[in-house]
Amino acid sequence: MAVDPRRASDSPSPGAPRSGPGEDDHRALRARMDRVAHKILVLSGKGGVGKSTVAVNLAAALAQSGQRVGLLDIDIHGPSTPKLLGMEGQALTGDETGLQPKGYPCGPHGIRVISIGFLFQNRDEAVIWRGPRKYHLIRQFLEDVQWGDLDWLVVDAPPGTGDEPLAVVQLLERADGAVVVTTPQEVAVQDVRRCVVFCRQLDLPVIGVIENMSGFTCPKCGEVVRIFGADGGRNMAQEMGVPFLGSLPIDPEVVRSGEQGTPIVLARPDSETAQVFHRLSASLQSGASLSRK
Repeated sequence: MAVDPRRASDSPSPGAPRSGPGEDDHRALRARMDRVAHKILVLSGKGGVGKSTVAVNLAAALAQSGQRVGLLDIDIHGPSTPKLLGMEGQALTGDETGLQPKGYPCGPHGIRVISIGFLFQNRDEAVIWRGPRKYHLIRQFLEDVQWGDLDWLVVDAPPGTGDEPLAVVQLLERADGAVVVTTPQEVAVQDVRRCVVFCRQLDLPVIGVIENMSGFTCPKCGEVVRIFGADGGRNMAQEMGVPFLGSLPIDPEVVRSGEQGTPIVLARPDSETAQVFHRLSASLQSGASLSRK
């Protein structure tokens, strides 16, 4: 089965009323998604805050603990997952039963990965699509991929509150919630407030806020330098009445491991950054984070 985004012209816009497609049209999608126990989105209000790094490492932490995990990258214009997992150049395959996700070795079951980055031979190719075509591709990635039985599907959405996050929330219908990523400075935090409002308007629970790049510890003297300010994400979470999940420091090892295609939870499992992801993974599995709205 090939992904054919040209069929998007027959698909409804993500902003169209839910009553558009008939019940029969949703049957195959629901049958596929009913085999996924939990579905979470990773969102951000602004690009460059480390959202994809959070999504990849959260998926890896869950997989390391023995969970069956899928990772869906719907950042159509800037897919980062293939690079962060060292999977660039791999191509999707499939048959009449559906598309096969790519496998990334992690934990006993691995991670099943889908990204538009697997569709293009040239990594510099630009994707210039309008909303309906994006909607159709996201639906194909949910409905036509052989995800199998999963404990978790982690969705890496592009920044903002546009077509892609709106489409996936509507198509999933019953997602467990969203993890929202920010950096401490106000220019990022103000956009994350809009993400929280977006979630509330769509009745999507906010699992919590992660503050990335919260400080840099000098390797020479040990002084913590707040390059982007301090506690912007924590304060915003308190103001908006949503949980604060933790702070991630500026860690050069995160950059190096990402460039080498290995999540930090695998490359440096004892690091402060890796421990934040392991705590979040444990909290999700215990149900504590999912019980918060």
